[in-house]
Amino acid sequence: MSLFRNFLNPKSKSDKGQDKVENSDRSKYMPDVKLPTDERFMLNFKNNGGKFLYCESNEELIEAFENIMLENDWYEKQACCFDQSLRDKFSDQNLEFTNSGEADFFLSTCEYLIANDGSILISSNQIKEKKLKELPYNFVILASTSKLVDIIGEGLRGIKFKNKDRIPSNITTIKNFENNKEGDFMSYGSSTKNLYLLLLEDL
Repeated sequence: MSLFRNFLNPKSKSDKGQDKVENSDRSKYMPDVKLPTDERFMLNFKNNGGKFLYCESNEELIEAFENIMLENDWYEKQACCFDQSLRDKFSDQNLEFTNSGEADFFLSTCEYLIANDGSILISSNQIKEKKLKELPYNFVILASTSKLVDIIGEGLRGIKFKNKDRIPSNITTIKNFENNKEGDFMSYGSSTKNLYLLLLEDL
């Protein structure tokens, strides 16, 4: 996806100048152009304080994960993970997997990525019946580009469709990825997480 490369490689001055010309051609009375789903998610996710790594292959994903481990000195530390497939995937990373919320970080997949507010939709499929505050402060979330949806309603319908026999409980979103600023009453009572998102291209 060229979009994610653009986020990693900012536009040159000449590109920015071209944008100004294009924007000046639009009347101020015309409706705003709606950004694509992936671009809206990225902008909102970063505004929420999330850390994002785009991976084109499974090899790149493993490399990005290893870099996160090195950056945070998490090797030979505890990782809270309820997903056996993820435990198997990272079994050679010298980690001690546990179900304890006292671990150094939480490793998981997610249900969907919500574009309109940059949040991550999860359920009991990922966190069992635990509350967010009962999980580690540090999160490493693995997701694929096919998980991107515009609004939370699409994600909820997707969960219902994929789990026709038994809809998971404990459905919630995470969207605060940095310490709230003083006086930010809109985020009062939320559980802030230091979150890394590893996004694998699968479209």
